[in-house]
Amino acid sequence: MKRRDFISKAGVAASAGLLTACGKTETGAVESVAAKPTETVHWKMVTTWPKNFPGLGTGANNLAALITEMSAGRLQVKVYGAKELVPAFEVFDAVSRGTAEMGHGAAYYWKGKHEATQFFAAVPFGLTAQEMNGWLYHAGGLELWGEFYDQFDLIPAAAGNTGVQMGGWFNKEINSLADLQGLKMRIPGLGGEVLKRAGGTPVSLPGGEIFTSLQSGAIDATEWVGPYNDLAFGFYKIAKHYYYPGWHEPGTTLEALINKQAFALLSEDLKSIVMNACKVVNQDMLAEYTYRNNAALKTLVEEHKVDVRRFPEDVLAELRRLSGDVVKEIAERDPFSKRVYESYREFREQAIAWHGLSEQAYMNTRSA
Repeated sequence: MKRRDFISKAGVAASAGLLTACGKTETGAVESVAAKPTETVHWKMVTTWPKNFPGLGTGANNLAALITEMSAGRLQVKVYGAKELVPAFEVFDAVSRGTAEMGHGAAYYWKGKHEATQFFAAVPFGLTAQEMNGWLYHAGGLELWGEFYDQFDLIPAAAGNTGVQMGGWFNKEINSLADLQGLKMRIPGLGGEVLKRAGGTPVSLPGGEIFTSLQSGAIDATEWVGPYNDLAFGFYKIAKHYYYPGWHEPGTTLEALINKQAFALLSEDLKSIVMNACKVVNQDMLAEYTYRNNAALKTLVEEHKVDVRRFPEDVLAELRRLSGDVVKEIAERDPFSKRVYESYREFREQAIAWHGLSEQAYMNTRSA
Protein backbone atom coordinates (compact mmCIF):
# COMPACT_ATOMS: atom_id res chain seq x y z
CA MET A 1 0.00 0.00 0.00
CA LYS A 2 1.27 3.45 -0.81
CA ARG A 3 1.89 5.71 2.08
CA ARG A 4 -0.36 8.69 2.36
CA ASP A 5 1.37 11.76 1.02
CA PHE A 6 -1.45 14.00 2.17
CA ILE A 7 -0.34 13.61 5.79
CA SER A 8 1.94 16.43 6.77
CA LYS A 9 4.60 15.13 9.05
CA ALA A 10 5.81 18.61 9.67
CA GLY A 11 2.37 19.71 10.83
CA VAL A 12 2.09 16.79 13.22
CA ALA A 13 5.56 17.38 14.60
CA ALA A 14 4.85 21.06 15.12
CA SER A 15 1.92 20.22 17.38
CA ALA A 16 4.05 18.01 19.62
CA GLY A 17 3.94 19.00 23.25
CA LEU A 18 4.98 17.38 26.44
CA LEU A 19 3.70 13.78 26.39
CA THR A 20 3.73 10.88 28.75
CA ALA A 21 5.35 7.59 27.83
CA CYS A 22 4.05 4.16 28.71
CA GLY A 23 6.34 2.31 31.10
CA LYS A 24 6.14 -1.05 32.86
CA THR A 25 6.91 -2.04 36.43
CA GLU A 26 8.69 -5.29 37.22
CA THR A 27 5.26 -6.94 37.64
CA GLY A 28 4.19 -5.77 34.20
CA ALA A 29 1.77 -3.10 35.40
CA VAL A 30 1.52 0.06 33.35
CA GLU A 31 2.73 3.20 35.11
CA SER A 32 3.07 6.82 34.11
CA VAL A 33 6.57 7.88 33.14
CA ALA A 34 7.25 11.52 32.39
CA ALA A 35 8.66 11.91 28.92
CA LYS A 36 10.55 14.69 27.26
CA PRO A 37 9.11 16.10 24.02
CA THR A 38 11.87 14.39 22.05
CA GLU A 39 11.26 10.94 23.53
CA THR A 40 9.51 8.22 21.57
CA VAL A 41 6.68 5.97 22.74
CA HIS A 42 6.97 2.32 21.66
CA TRP A 43 3.94 0.06 21.36
CA LYS A 44 3.60 -3.61 20.49
CA MET A 45 0.71 -4.85 18.34
CA VAL A 46 -0.21 -8.55 18.46
CA THR A 47 -2.46 -10.04 15.80
CA THR A 48 -4.57 -13.11 15.14
CA TRP A 49 -3.17 -13.34 11.60
CA PRO A 50 -0.11 -15.09 10.19
CA LYS A 51 2.82 -12.72 9.87
CA ASN A 52 2.47 -10.48 6.79
CA PHE A 53 -0.55 -12.42 5.53
CA PRO A 54 -2.08 -10.58 2.53
CA GLY A 55 -4.95 -8.28 3.38
CA LEU A 56 -5.42 -9.18 7.04
CA GLY A 57 -1.83 -9.30 8.25
CA THR A 58 -0.74 -6.49 5.95
CA GLY A 59 -3.74 -4.49 7.16
CA ALA A 60 -2.32 -4.67 10.68
CA ASN A 61 1.09 -3.68 9.28
CA ASN A 62 -0.45 -0.71 7.50
CA LEU A 63 -2.16 0.45 10.69
CA ALA A 64 1.11 0.33 12.60
CA ALA A 65 2.99 2.13 9.82
CA LEU A 66 0.33 4.82 9.52
CA ILE A 67 0.35 5.57 13.25
CA THR A 68 4.14 5.84 13.17
CA GLU A 69 4.03 8.08 10.10
CA MET A 70 1.22 10.35 11.28
CA SER A 71 2.97 10.86 14.60
CA ALA A 72 6.24 11.73 12.87
CA GLY A 73 7.81 8.79 14.68
CA ARG A 74 6.73 9.86 18.17
CA LEU A 75 4.56 6.76 18.54
CA GLN A 76 6.15 3.70 16.96
CA VAL A 77 4.19 0.46 16.69
CA LYS A 78 5.84 -2.93 16.09
CA VAL A 79 3.65 -5.75 14.77
CA TYR A 80 3.84 -9.37 15.94
CA GLY A 81 2.01 -12.01 13.92
CA ALA A 82 0.14 -14.93 15.47
CA LYS A 83 2.44 -17.04 17.71
CA GLU A 84 5.34 -14.57 17.51
CA LEU A 85 4.51 -13.10 20.91
CA VAL A 86 1.21 -14.79 21.83
CA PRO A 87 -1.02 -17.40 20.13
CA ALA A 88 -3.70 -16.07 17.78
CA PHE A 89 -6.61 -16.61 20.14
CA GLU A 90 -4.85 -15.01 23.11
CA VAL A 91 -4.63 -11.55 21.56
CA PHE A 92 -7.62 -10.21 23.52
CA ASP A 93 -6.18 -11.21 26.90
CA ALA A 94 -2.67 -10.08 25.98
CA VAL A 95 -3.82 -6.55 25.22
CA SER A 96 -6.20 -6.52 28.19
CA ARG A 97 -3.42 -7.28 30.65
CA GLY A 98 -0.91 -4.94 28.98
CA THR A 99 1.44 -7.52 27.46
CA ALA A 100 0.91 -5.54 24.27
CA GLU A 101 -0.59 -2.10 23.84
CA MET A 102 -2.54 -2.97 20.69
CA GLY A 103 -4.07 -5.96 18.98
CA HIS A 104 -5.65 -6.68 15.61
CA GLY A 105 -8.23 -9.39 15.06
CA ALA A 106 -11.99 -9.91 14.85
CA ALA A 107 -14.51 -9.65 17.69
CA TYR A 108 -16.21 -12.98 16.99
CA TYR A 109 -13.07 -14.73 18.20
CA TRP A 110 -13.95 -13.56 21.72
CA LYS A 111 -17.44 -15.05 21.99
CA GLY A 112 -16.17 -16.89 25.06
CA LYS A 113 -16.04 -13.51 26.79
CA HIS A 114 -19.59 -12.70 25.73
CA GLU A 115 -21.69 -13.93 22.83
CA ALA A 116 -22.71 -10.38 21.91
CA THR A 117 -19.15 -9.59 20.78
CA GLN A 118 -19.98 -11.41 17.54
CA PHE A 119 -22.34 -8.64 16.48
CA PHE A 120 -19.33 -6.34 16.15
CA ALA A 121 -17.66 -8.61 13.57
CA ALA A 122 -20.25 -10.39 11.43
CA VAL A 123 -23.82 -11.65 11.73
CA PRO A 124 -25.16 -14.24 9.27
CA PHE A 125 -27.50 -12.55 6.79
CA GLY A 126 -26.68 -9.31 8.61
CA LEU A 127 -25.06 -6.01 7.67
CA THR A 128 -22.71 -5.47 4.74
CA ALA A 129 -19.44 -3.57 5.17
CA GLN A 130 -21.01 -0.25 4.24
CA GLU A 131 -23.92 -0.90 6.58
CA MET A 132 -21.63 -1.98 9.42
CA ASN A 133 -19.80 1.32 9.20
CA GLY A 134 -23.11 3.15 9.32
CA TRP A 135 -24.19 1.27 12.44
CA LEU A 136 -20.85 1.55 14.22
CA TYR A 137 -20.04 5.17 13.48
CA HIS A 138 -23.49 6.77 13.47
CA ALA A 139 -26.10 4.50 15.04
CA GLY A 140 -24.61 3.60 18.42
CA GLY A 141 -22.80 0.38 17.56
CA LEU A 142 -19.34 1.63 18.52
CA GLU A 143 -20.62 2.95 21.85
CA LEU A 144 -22.07 -0.45 22.74
CA TRP A 145 -18.87 -2.15 21.66
CA GLY A 146 -16.78 0.18 23.83
CA GLU A 147 -19.11 -0.25 26.79
CA PHE A 148 -18.48 -3.99 26.90
CA TYR A 149 -14.73 -3.84 26.24
CA ASP A 150 -14.27 -1.20 28.93
CA GLN A 151 -14.51 -3.82 31.69
CA PHE A 152 -11.43 -5.48 30.20
CA ASP A 153 -9.47 -2.21 30.04
CA LEU A 154 -9.81 -2.21 26.26
CA ILE A 155 -10.87 0.33 23.66
CA PRO A 156 -12.17 -1.16 20.39
CA ALA A 157 -12.02 0.42 16.95
CA ALA A 158 -13.09 -0.77 13.52
CA ALA A 159 -9.83 -1.38 11.63
CA GLY A 160 -10.61 -3.17 8.40
CA ASN A 161 -13.34 -4.95 6.48
CA THR A 162 -13.21 -7.77 3.96
CA GLY A 163 -16.60 -7.09 2.41
CA VAL A 164 -18.90 -10.01 1.56
CA GLN A 165 -16.94 -13.23 1.89
CA MET A 166 -17.22 -16.49 -0.02
CA GLY A 167 -19.22 -19.43 1.34
CA GLY A 168 -16.18 -21.65 1.54
CA TRP A 169 -14.24 -24.61 0.13
CA PHE A 170 -15.81 -28.07 0.20
CA ASN A 171 -14.48 -31.52 -0.62
CA LYS A 172 -17.95 -32.65 -1.63
CA GLU A 173 -20.91 -31.08 -3.40
CA ILE A 174 -23.63 -29.39 -1.37
CA ASN A 175 -26.82 -30.24 -3.21
CA SER A 176 -29.23 -30.34 -0.29
CA LEU A 177 -29.51 -29.89 3.46
CA ALA A 178 -28.64 -33.55 3.87
CA ASP A 179 -25.11 -32.80 2.65
CA LEU A 180 -24.52 -30.62 5.72
CA GLN A 181 -25.15 -33.50 8.12
CA GLY A 182 -21.93 -34.41 9.92
CA LEU A 183 -19.90 -31.92 7.87
CA LYS A 184 -16.79 -30.81 9.79
CA MET A 185 -16.16 -27.23 8.76
CA ARG A 186 -13.84 -24.51 9.98
CA ILE A 187 -16.27 -21.65 10.55
CA PRO A 188 -16.16 -19.17 13.46
CA GLY A 189 -18.71 -17.02 15.21
CA LEU A 190 -22.45 -17.11 14.77
CA GLY A 191 -22.06 -18.87 11.44
CA GLY A 192 -20.59 -21.83 13.28
CA GLU A 193 -23.62 -22.07 15.56
CA VAL A 194 -25.94 -21.93 12.55
CA LEU A 195 -24.01 -24.75 10.86
CA LYS A 196 -24.26 -26.80 14.05
CA ARG A 197 -28.03 -26.47 14.09
CA ALA A 198 -28.12 -27.47 10.43
CA GLY A 199 -26.39 -30.74 11.40
CA GLY A 200 -22.75 -29.86 10.81
CA THR A 201 -19.80 -29.66 13.17
CA PRO A 202 -18.15 -26.21 13.41
CA VAL A 203 -14.42 -26.16 14.12
CA SER A 204 -12.52 -23.09 15.32
CA LEU A 205 -9.03 -22.77 13.85
CA PRO A 206 -6.65 -19.84 13.36
CA GLY A 207 -5.76 -19.08 9.77
CA GLY A 208 -2.33 -20.65 9.91
CA GLU A 209 -3.75 -24.11 10.72
CA ILE A 210 -6.50 -24.33 8.10
CA PHE A 211 -4.58 -25.70 5.10
CA THR A 212 -3.04 -28.67 6.91
CA SER A 213 -6.34 -29.49 8.63
CA LEU A 214 -8.19 -29.56 5.32
CA GLN A 215 -5.39 -31.47 3.66
CA SER A 216 -5.27 -34.13 6.39
CA GLY A 217 -9.03 -34.60 6.48
CA ALA A 218 -9.38 -33.24 10.00
CA ILE A 219 -12.02 -30.96 8.48
CA ASP A 220 -14.19 -31.48 5.39
CA ALA A 221 -14.63 -27.84 4.48
CA THR A 222 -13.49 -24.37 5.41
CA GLU A 223 -14.44 -20.80 4.96
CA TRP A 224 -11.67 -18.24 5.17
CA VAL A 225 -12.23 -14.92 3.47
CA GLY A 226 -12.51 -14.62 -0.30
CA PRO A 227 -10.58 -15.10 -3.56
CA TYR A 228 -7.67 -12.82 -2.60
CA ASN A 229 -6.81 -14.63 0.64
CA ASP A 230 -8.00 -18.06 -0.47
CA LEU A 231 -5.71 -17.99 -3.51
CA ALA A 232 -2.78 -17.04 -1.27
CA PHE A 233 -3.51 -20.01 1.02
CA GLY A 234 -3.72 -22.39 -1.93
CA PHE A 235 -7.03 -23.99 -0.96
CA TYR A 236 -7.67 -24.80 -4.62
CA LYS A 237 -4.95 -27.46 -4.32
CA ILE A 238 -6.91 -29.54 -1.82
CA ALA A 239 -10.62 -28.69 -2.21
CA LYS A 240 -12.74 -29.11 -5.33
CA HIS A 241 -15.75 -26.87 -4.83
CA TYR A 242 -15.87 -23.13 -4.03
CA TYR A 243 -19.31 -21.99 -2.88
CA TYR A 244 -21.02 -18.60 -2.65
CA PRO A 245 -22.50 -16.42 -1.24
CA GLY A 246 -20.84 -15.88 2.12
CA TRP A 247 -24.12 -15.94 4.05
CA HIS A 248 -22.24 -16.20 7.35
CA GLU A 249 -20.04 -13.11 6.89
CA PRO A 250 -21.65 -10.44 4.71
CA GLY A 251 -19.29 -7.66 5.78
CA THR A 252 -16.74 -8.72 8.36
CA THR A 253 -15.40 -5.90 10.49
CA LEU A 254 -11.88 -6.35 11.83
CA GLU A 255 -10.90 -4.67 15.04
CA ALA A 256 -8.07 -2.83 16.68
CA LEU A 257 -7.83 -3.56 20.39
CA ILE A 258 -6.19 -0.78 22.40
CA ASN A 259 -5.08 -1.09 26.00
CA LYS A 260 -7.00 1.58 27.88
CA GLN A 261 -4.20 2.48 30.30
CA ALA A 262 -1.60 2.79 27.56
CA PHE A 263 -3.98 4.96 25.53
CA ALA A 264 -4.64 7.24 28.51
CA LEU A 265 -0.92 7.96 28.80
CA LEU A 266 -0.74 9.40 25.28
CA SER A 267 -0.95 13.09 24.53
CA GLU A 268 -4.23 14.26 23.01
CA ASP A 269 -2.85 14.53 19.48
CA LEU A 270 -1.42 11.01 19.63
CA LYS A 271 -4.78 9.68 20.82
CA SER A 272 -6.41 11.34 17.83
CA ILE A 273 -3.80 9.88 15.50
CA VAL A 274 -4.41 6.33 16.77
CA MET A 275 -8.18 6.53 16.38
CA ASN A 276 -8.13 8.24 13.01
CA ALA A 277 -5.50 5.85 11.66
CA CYS A 278 -7.94 3.03 12.49
CA LYS A 279 -10.61 4.79 10.42
CA VAL A 280 -8.25 5.19 7.47
CA VAL A 281 -7.24 1.52 7.55
CA ASN A 282 -10.87 0.46 7.99
CA GLN A 283 -11.80 2.08 4.69
CA ASP A 284 -8.58 1.26 2.87
CA MET A 285 -8.76 -2.47 3.54
CA LEU A 286 -12.25 -2.69 2.07
CA ALA A 287 -11.07 -0.85 -1.04
CA GLU A 288 -8.12 -3.22 -1.36
CA TYR A 289 -10.30 -6.32 -1.07
CA THR A 290 -12.73 -4.93 -3.62
CA TYR A 291 -9.84 -4.55 -6.04
CA ARG A 292 -7.86 -7.71 -5.37
CA ASN A 293 -10.76 -10.17 -5.16
CA ASN A 294 -11.61 -9.43 -8.79
CA ALA A 295 -8.24 -10.51 -10.14
CA ALA A 296 -7.90 -13.43 -7.73
CA LEU A 297 -11.25 -14.91 -8.71
CA LYS A 298 -10.26 -14.76 -12.36
CA THR A 299 -7.02 -16.59 -11.56
CA LEU A 300 -8.81 -19.29 -9.58
CA VAL A 301 -11.32 -19.93 -12.34
CA GLU A 302 -9.18 -19.54 -15.46
CA GLU A 303 -5.81 -20.87 -14.31
CA HIS A 304 -6.74 -23.34 -11.58
CA LYS A 305 -10.13 -24.42 -12.97
CA VAL A 306 -11.90 -23.98 -9.64
CA ASP A 307 -15.53 -25.12 -9.57
CA VAL A 308 -17.45 -22.04 -8.36
CA ARG A 309 -21.01 -22.85 -7.28
CA ARG A 310 -23.96 -21.15 -5.64
CA PHE A 311 -25.49 -22.80 -2.59
CA PRO A 312 -28.89 -24.33 -3.40
CA GLU A 313 -31.79 -22.02 -2.56
CA ASP A 314 -33.34 -24.44 -0.07
CA VAL A 315 -30.03 -24.63 1.80
CA LEU A 316 -29.76 -20.84 1.96
CA ALA A 317 -33.38 -20.54 3.09
CA GLU A 318 -32.84 -22.95 5.97
CA LEU A 319 -29.59 -21.29 7.00
CA ARG A 320 -31.38 -17.94 6.98
CA ARG A 321 -34.16 -19.31 9.20
CA LEU A 322 -31.70 -20.83 11.65
CA SER A 323 -29.68 -17.60 11.72
CA GLY A 324 -32.74 -15.69 12.84
CA ASP A 325 -33.28 -18.15 15.68
CA VAL A 326 -29.64 -17.97 16.79
CA VAL A 327 -29.41 -14.19 17.07
CA LYS A 328 -32.81 -13.90 18.78
CA GLU A 329 -31.79 -16.44 21.41
CA ILE A 330 -28.63 -14.50 22.18
CA ALA A 331 -30.76 -11.39 22.71
CA GLU A 332 -32.84 -13.21 25.33
CA ARG A 333 -29.90 -14.25 27.52
CA ASP A 334 -29.02 -10.96 29.21
CA PRO A 335 -29.85 -7.24 29.10
CA PHE A 336 -26.67 -6.19 27.31
CA SER A 337 -27.17 -8.74 24.53
CA LYS A 338 -30.73 -7.50 24.12
CA ARG A 339 -29.55 -3.90 23.74
CA VAL A 340 -26.98 -4.87 21.13
CA TYR A 341 -29.47 -7.04 19.27
CA GLU A 342 -32.17 -4.37 19.23
CA SER A 343 -29.74 -1.70 18.02
CA TYR A 344 -28.40 -3.99 15.30
CA ARG A 345 -31.85 -5.24 14.25
CA GLU A 346 -33.32 -1.75 13.99
CA PHE A 347 -30.46 -0.52 11.83
CA ARG A 348 -30.60 -3.65 9.65
CA GLU A 349 -34.27 -3.04 8.92
CA GLN A 350 -33.56 0.56 7.96
CA ALA A 351 -30.65 -0.48 5.75
CA ILE A 352 -32.74 -3.11 3.96
CA ALA A 353 -35.47 -0.57 3.26
CA TRP A 354 -33.07 2.07 1.91
CA HIS A 355 -30.74 -0.24 0.00
CA GLY A 356 -33.72 -1.94 -1.58
CA LEU A 357 -34.29 1.35 -3.34
CA SER A 358 -30.65 2.25 -3.86
CA GLU A 359 -27.72 -0.22 -3.91
CA GLN A 360 -29.70 -3.40 -4.49
CA ALA A 361 -32.08 -1.82 -6.99
CA TYR A 362 -29.19 -0.35 -8.94
CA MET A 363 -27.20 -3.61 -9.02
CA ASN A 364 -30.25 -5.57 -10.13
CA THR A 365 -30.79 -3.06 -12.92
CA ARG A 366 -27.13 -3.07 -13.89
CA SER A 367 -27.13 -6.85 -14.21
CA ALA A 368 -30.41 -7.10 -16.13
